[in-house]
This record gives sequence, C-alpha cells and structure tokens, in this order.
Amino acid sequence: MTDRPPDTDRRFHGRRRGRRLRPGLERLLETALPGVSVDLPDGGAPVDPRTFFDREVRDVWLEIGFGAGEHLAWQAERHPDVGMIGAEPYLNGVARLLAAIERQGLGNIRILADDVRPLLDRLPDASLGRGFILFPDPWPKTRHHARRIVNPGVLDTLARTLGEGAELRLATDDQDYLVWMLRHMEAHPAFDWLAERADDWRVRPDDWPDTRYESKNRSGGPGPTFLRYVRVPR
Repeated sequence: MTDRPPDTDRRFHGRRRGRRLRPGLERLLETALPGVSVDLPDGGAPVDPRTFFDREVRDVWLEIGFGAGEHLAWQAERHPDVGMIGAEPYLNGVARLLAAIERQGLGNIRILADDVRPLLDRLPDASLGRGFILFPDPWPKTRHHARRIVNPGVLDTLARTLGEGAELRLATDDQDYLVWMLRHMEAHPAFDWLAERADDWRVRPDDWPDTRYESKNRSGGPGPTFLRYVRVPR
C-alpha cells in the first residue's frame, strides 16, 4: 500500500542512448562528464546544490530533461553567477551539452546524467531559484500517462525545493499534454500562473531561447505554449 498519487510512476522510462555518437562526442562522455557530474553522496541526508559548484553562486536553477542542452547553455552563458543543474538521462543529449560547455567555456553547469527524482528528493527546502520542464516526453498513450514528469508527486517536490517567488517554467507543443499541465498546475496550491493575457503563453518571453527541437514542431500542432508559474509564499 502506498500514498503515492495514482498518476505518478517513479520508475525510469525512456532511452539512455540513441544513434551512435561521433568519436569526439563519445570521448566527452568519458573525459568531460566526470568533471561536471552531479554525484550524490551515500545516505539520505539533504545536499545543498551550491556545493556542486567550485565557485560561489548567487542562485541555483534546475532544468529537468534538457534535451540537447541548448536552453541550458543559453541561460548559463547569460547568467554566469547562477549555478545551473541539468538532469537528462539521454546520453546523446548529455554529450551535446558537454560540447557546448567546452565550446563556450561554461563553468557554471553541472549535469545529472540520470533521472532527476533522486536528486530532487535530496535537495533542501527552498534551495532552488528557478525550475524548467521544457518539452518533456508527452507519453501520448493513455496507459502511459503515469510516466509524465508533470505529476502531483514531482510538483509537490518542486513546491518544497523552490524558494518563495521562484519561477517554474513549463513548455509543450503537445495539446493534450498542455491540458494535462494546466490541470495539474491549477490544482496545486503552491503555484500561481503569471499569465494575464493570451500573449503571455502564446509568445516566447525574451529570455527564453528557441531550440532546434521547437523548430521541428514534432507534434504537428499549432506550436509551443510557454507557461510561467511562481512559487507562492509559504
């Protein structure tokens, strides 16, 4: 018997690898990843995310499922005093972010090349200044909806780990998942939607870069929707 919400599946689902990487990218997984990897210490004690960085940072932001890392690298370059943590189990995407880190000289990114939930469970209360869940796998089949990362269990943990006034940004180009996101976010008492007019979710904010994934519009629908929420006072 468990008190876990019925639409939350804690098992990892998805690919770890895709097509074979070029030798240079494969080498980065071996040589560069260990230096920027998030390694959780043994035991269940909370871990201050600032300790993952080798210099002082004014804030820590977390991107869950960064794909090829374009958004994360863009934010890191423009906010060098913020520690950026990206969680992504898909190693092809991890390798591409490592290439961007090397190419752009980004020293404020740390990578969890795995499921984000063990990390979330270890983060102290109010330890994150911003969170991103951008274009997650929509798991379109009804029997797979429990695999969706936007679910009550993850939102509860984000509500705990995000500081008051912190933003949680979500995006999708799948209309069914959009309805799902809106329903779950509306039902959660810790988050307020910042939208005041239609353009607030239809138009990309200035500090939200385009990515190759979005340009492909894989869903074939009307395009992406951009959702911004704020963590309300406790």
